[in-house]
Amino acid sequence: MDREPRFDRIRLAIVVWTVLVSQVLLYPGLDGLVVALGAPGGISAGMWFLVAEFGAFVAFAAVWGAASDTLGRRTPLVVLGAIGGASSYLLLPVLASIDAGFQAVLLLRVVGGTFTIGAFSLSITMLMDLSGGHGRNMGAAGIAIGLGAAIGSVVGGQLAAVDPFAPVYAGAGALVVAGATAATVTDRAPLGGPSLTAVLGTLRDRPALQIPYAFGFIDRLTAGFFSLVGVYYFSDVFGLDAAGVGIALASFFLPFALLQYPLGSLSDRIGRFVPVVIGSVCYGGAIIAVGLAPIVEVAIALMILVGVCGALVAPATMALVTDTVPPGERGVAMGGFNVFGSLGFLAGFLIGGSVADTYSYLTAFVVVGAAEILIAIVALRAVRRLTRTTDSSTVTTG
Repeated sequence: MDREPRFDRIRLAIVVWTVLVSQVLLYPGLDGLVVALGAPGGISAGMWFLVAEFGAFVAFAAVWGAASDTLGRRTPLVVLGAIGGASSYLLLPVLASIDAGFQAVLLLRVVGGTFTIGAFSLSITMLMDLSGGHGRNMGAAGIAIGLGAAIGSVVGGQLAAVDPFAPVYAGAGALVVAGATAATVTDRAPLGGPSLTAVLGTLRDRPALQIPYAFGFIDRLTAGFFSLVGVYYFSDVFGLDAAGVGIALASFFLPFALLQYPLGSLSDRIGRFVPVVIGSVCYGGAIIAVGLAPIVEVAIALMILVGVCGALVAPATMALVTDTVPPGERGVAMGGFNVFGSLGFLAGFLIGGSVADTYSYLTAFVVVGAAEILIAIVALRAVRRLTRTTDSSTVTTG
């Protein structure tokens, strides 16, 4: 493997990492932040604060991907997305200072999400453009995502204990770093890509993409669930403050991060079936176990197990996207994956928040964990068929 792609892999992982840090910094102190922005406290306001951003993710992920494939350029779009996202963060305290109201805050979150998803989705697509094995490249993305979430949750909890807007300013700074780092990466997007209409047709013409998209939806649903319900669960049930909640979330995100690269590489060698299907069953069971934990120490230990299982599933699922499409369609394919992933986040916020608020935290954990197990059972044969056609070349060349 030549040196330039290796260093670009590192820089792109930094971009993905900083974008995730910027998002997760806000989660541990979410309740205090929404109050400072003019909303009533409680899980409902926090839910809509997160839903507004991820709604924009859903609407624009594939648009950014299609634009990059059509233009044959990704780097300037990543920079634009990062700087636009940073600007939206800096405007949040301004809206609070002029009492603009929570509806204006939600609108700004939509605008910010429109930009941020461009930086996030296209930086992962740029990793897909590198040589060196799809599982390895997606493992780099996964470790960046997990470390970003782990560090963001710990640091965000500490910052929120000082001031509710401190995570917002830190998040803006992280996005500026993301844009500056992306500007140094060689753009390897295929030149002279197909037309926008043809690229968007990829999502219709390649039904095999439905498999990783479905798993991506459920996997991100669980992440959205922990980002919202997990925060209130550890606060309400175990009495943790924002700093403690950040540590609890990091107990999931840290092993999730550290194991992504080696387990992504493992899927290059053994194929995607075992990591995707068996990993999903174990992942769902571990989620349910967290909701059954009698004390906080047990809950945190089980969160570590959830992170290990998630690290087995995530890079193999993303690598399936790369396995399924040719290089010229990777931007829109990963954009589509992020659309379904963002829909999963939305579902995690809405389903998790609604079930926890209406019934109980335990019921919410059971519903989300069972969904992860169910997708593995229902899609087992489809995954086996797809991996039989892709694993031979992946294991040989990865």
